[in-house]
Amino acid sequence: MPEVEQTVIVTGAAGNLGTRLLPMLEGFRIVAVDRVPPPLNIPFRFEQVDLGREESCRHMTDLLRDTGASAVVHLAFVIDPVRTGVLQERRMWQINVAGTARVMEAISVVNRSGGQVKKLIYPSSVSVYGPNLPAPVAEDYPLGAHTLPYAVHKREADQVVQARASTLGDCSIYLLRPNIFAGASMENYLIDILRNRPYGRGWLGRRLRQKGKRLPAILPFGDKYMETKFQYVHVDDVARLMAYLLRHMPSPPGLVVLNVAGRGDSLSFRRCAEIAGAKVVKVPGKLVCRLALEVGWKLGAACVPPQAVPYFTGSYTMDTSRLRKFLGNDYEDVIRYTVEEALADSFVKEQGPNASAHAAQAVSPAG
Repeated sequence: MPEVEQTVIVTGAAGNLGTRLLPMLEGFRIVAVDRVPPPLNIPFRFEQVDLGREESCRHMTDLLRDTGASAVVHLAFVIDPVRTGVLQERRMWQINVAGTARVMEAISVVNRSGGQVKKLIYPSSVSVYGPNLPAPVAEDYPLGAHTLPYAVHKREADQVVQARASTLGDCSIYLLRPNIFAGASMENYLIDILRNRPYGRGWLGRRLRQKGKRLPAILPFGDKYMETKFQYVHVDDVARLMAYLLRHMPSPPGLVVLNVAGRGDSLSFRRCAEIAGAKVVKVPGKLVCRLALEVGWKLGAACVPPQAVPYFTGSYTMDTSRLRKFLGNDYEDVIRYTVEEALADSFVKEQGPNASAHAAQAVSPAG
């Protein structure tokens, strides 16, 4: 267990993962960094920092020195431009990629001048490998993300962490590559596709929500798209893994890269749709699929960017054997959800009073 005086700084603390992680950090002094404070009733110090601005590097440097922080968990990242309201791609890049470089520069400066930041945890993403992977890939597979700004930014930030790892001195860097986040609290467009809900903030999205309408998932013709494989990881398992790394792992300096997904087998899109109770409409080809998404995007009905088409029509699954070996006997205590259980939990709120029975049925073997 950590000593009481140990301090951990969590950037992006008000996001979904941050609000799941902070309650798991009992025994640490928590410094929550974000543009708004996390909506949590637990003890923490809040610092308002916008990592998209150049001056944030000095702010982070001063904060690391003043608090004597021993660890940083860097979660600040714009994933969904519609929900965050950060719609300009350049602004996203400044937060996502330049912001990651600023955090690492601050740690580097502090550690060169007597600081003791011993751990940095950064969640990258499965998307860094790109879509259409030939098989479950290991951590040394080339990073081929393209097209989708979120995926490209994750790849570039991942490369920043790798390139600058050696500049952090006596610091362990845990570079996690989680698959699609799932769980009852999660809202992201790869889950939204299966929820069939019009999350767009435009006039049409608001009107559809008022009328209780649903938007079907759109796929190109062809059974192969229904058989595309997906993995998910429960957001609480990712938070649990981060808390575990902060508490239990020894800290030899250097970079550790880990693929992270739920336990068990990947799921076909067909099975995902069954679990979600999602309606799927097929259209003639990827081009029409993209055009349909562009129309929904421009009218403000959908929050799925048209550049995401390769990422839900292609397969990108990972080999997580390194994580299983890394955690050893603690693996099932940290990664508690299977891929299927994690996905099923995403729809508990949607199902009403019979949610528990529905979830139990959803995770039973498909007939």
